[in-house]
Amino acid sequence: MKIGRNDPCPCGSGQKYKKCCQGKVAFKPVTDQPAPQVTLKNEIAKLQEVAAKKEKMIKPLGVFIMFSTDEGDAWLLEISEMDALQVAEKGEKIEIEMNENPETIEINWSHHFSIRKKQFITTAYADKKETIWPDYPAHSIFAAIKRIRKKFPKEILNKIHLNEEDVSVG
Repeated sequence: MKIGRNDPCPCGSGQKYKKCCQGKVAFKPVTDQPAPQVTLKNEIAKLQEVAAKKEKMIKPLGVFIMFSTDEGDAWLLEISEMDALQVAEKGEKIEIEMNENPETIEINWSHHFSIRKKQFITTAYADKKETIWPDYPAHSIFAAIKRIRKKFPKEILNKIHLNEEDVSVG
């Protein structure tokens, strides 16, 4: 398997290969071990670890964006419905409600998010309280949303969420 210049770096930094390890480190596939399974739950755990260290990170993963701040806050965002879930606060891990299997991912989203006037804004589903997060990386989040939306046709983004009537129980 060849690593493309614009692929995520296999070292796990979250940067593109060309800006990280290209030409510095030779990555060779390990043939006797199966490739590690990427799961959203595992990626959230990694994000929570980064937040505990109070390090900044932003990482797109399919239709999700995960980010952490140098204050130790971390969020999972879903871009088709603009849902958000805080997974760490001030470096402390927040337990989340999530069911994941190879076919579906169910998340109990707590907020809606938007980017307005270059600021990251959340609205809680429970009480409709709006919060402006002035030090969050709104520009980087907005850019990641644009890149993801270019990758996926609108028809696919619209099919990501299932309504209750779309799911048959039988």
